Amino acid sequence: MPKQPAAAFDNVFAFAPNRETLGATAYLIVEKDGNILIDCPAWDEGTQQFLQEKGGVRWLVITHRGSIGSARKLQADCNCAIAMQEQEAYLLPGLDITKFQHELTLQPNLQLIWTPGHSPGSTCVYYAEHGGILFTGRHLLPDQHGNPIPLRTAKTFHWPRQLRSVEKLFDSFSTETLQFICPGANTGLLRGKRSIDRAYARLQQINLEAQRTVSVY
Repeated sequence: MPKQPAAAFDNVFAFAPNRETLGATAYLIVEKDGNILIDCPAWDEGTQQFLQEKGGVRWLVITHRGSIGSARKLQADCNCAIAMQEQEAYLLPGLDITKFQHELTLQPNLQLIWTPGHSPGSTCVYYAEHGGILFTGRHLLPDQHGNPIPLRTAKTFHWPRQLRSVEKLFDSFSTETLQFICPGANTGLLRGKRSIDRAYARLQQINLEAQRTVSVY
């Protein structure tokens, strides 16, 4: 039987890693103005029932091309809108997609931020509740100590640009506005936790390391 989504916060739920998206973790934010699904969970009967019980989906946000999964079927079944950075929207031809260039505000407390590097259209999602939560997709992932890092892989689109995106996030927030990170993969390395705390302090550290790395390019 599929695992039920786990509560990361009282209105934020983390789905089990999705094989279709190479083990990515999708999240649901339950909001009175409409629920936001961040990336695609496994599209099965259990997921559909859970979403229905929580009030459906108003927006599906795709954080990068590798997390598209069953977006086409999900939009058809949930009658939801899709938001995606403009450089990767072509991967879903024929669908009604809200595209953006640099930033997009979906609700007063929820904003999409273009953070290219992992992929051309890599996006982070900032949710202003609970002290500030940043959903990072694959832009920042936990290492073996549970610290968020930019992870360079064979599929990384542009490494220096990804490091500059770290600096962009650091400049956009503060200790008062960013307290948690919810990564979009490698969540098993959090050892049972559903988020990374002290988010801005950790972001400051990886920004310093990123700047040292960028200087050699």
